[in-house]
Amino acid sequence: MKKIFALMLTLVMSLGIVLTGCGSNANKGNSASKKETAGDKKISKDDVKMGFIYVGPVGDEGWTYSHDQAKQYVEKELGLQPSVIKESVKEDTAEVQKVIEDMIDQGCNIIVGTSFGFMDGMAKSANEHPDVKFLHCAGYMTEDNMSNYFGRIYQARYLSGIVAGMKSKTNVIGYVAAHEIPEVVRGINAFTLGVRSVNPKAVVKVKWTNTWYDPAKEKEAAKALLDEGADVITQHQDTAGPQQAAEEKGAFSIGYNTNMEAKAPKAYMTAPVWNWGPYYVEQVKAIMDGTWKSESYWGGLKEGTVELAPLTKNAPEGAEEKVKKAKQDIISGANKIFVGPIKDNKGQEKAAKDKVMTDEELLKMDWFVEGVQNGGK
Repeated sequence: MKKIFALMLTLVMSLGIVLTGCGSNANKGNSASKKETAGDKKISKDDVKMGFIYVGPVGDEGWTYSHDQAKQYVEKELGLQPSVIKESVKEDTAEVQKVIEDMIDQGCNIIVGTSFGFMDGMAKSANEHPDVKFLHCAGYMTEDNMSNYFGRIYQARYLSGIVAGMKSKTNVIGYVAAHEIPEVVRGINAFTLGVRSVNPKAVVKVKWTNTWYDPAKEKEAAKALLDEGADVITQHQDTAGPQQAAEEKGAFSIGYNTNMEAKAPKAYMTAPVWNWGPYYVEQVKAIMDGTWKSESYWGGLKEGTVELAPLTKNAPEGAEEKVKKAKQDIISGANKIFVGPIKDNKGQEKAAKDKVMTDEELLKMDWFVEGVQNGGK
């Protein structure tokens, strides 16, 4: 895992990727590295066929499920023919390229890859198939015919932290996390800043599973956190295992990816969720119009790419109002979340007073804010 992180960090820094603001189009987030794709022609909806490469099963009701719901959305909105999907694909370059070749053989001319580990394979295939458009989620590489896209889920995590901080009585909140990479670290930090904005005494204890999808591991990690005094559990994982562990213990929970209320109705309070559908619609429309350009996309609450699911009756009194105000401030720019003074959990200053951390700093974040207790596996 450390090798993956080190490689990613080195490449990000060497490529100098900084996501910068773009126009006022409601579906646009911050974008960079735009490249003209010469010679694009208009194509009809009948000629569009999409292929979706999933890192987990559609039935995870989490990360992969959210992308599959967006797949159905774009098909319905634009009247496209059914897409080709491949579930539970390994994050292996050769395997990814094999899947892509199979999809192209089936007539796919737009390939969507939904995990960071698909990046190298997709980039290689993009170079080999210049007439096919590629959309890669969570990475940082672009080609003339390949964009990357992600969402500022940390904004919704901050809001969910407010709910958790107001709910906790023990002042110990458990966080079940997948891999120690900037994406996950950034989310933990934003969540903790949200928690401590309403409950300065609270701490966030982290347990790592080193997997995106493993229901049993996720649930066991949550149980360990509950045994250590946590009365609220949250997660950066793909299944509802941590939610179920909280419910079984009589504790409360915050999900991730999708609304998980049905899986743990007595525990679940809310969840940071994804809304990929409008982005897919916008991209396919541009491809059909012949106006598509490769870019890096990072949309947030303002663009509707991320959201906080409705609060349930389990949420604390007054949380709805607090969350609403904080959301308005994030959208308006009054609350940029990562604004100094910020110290790490070792007491070292990371951002001086009033200093707003840049996107580049957020994208390579490898430290934890004050209040995070990183407990390892």
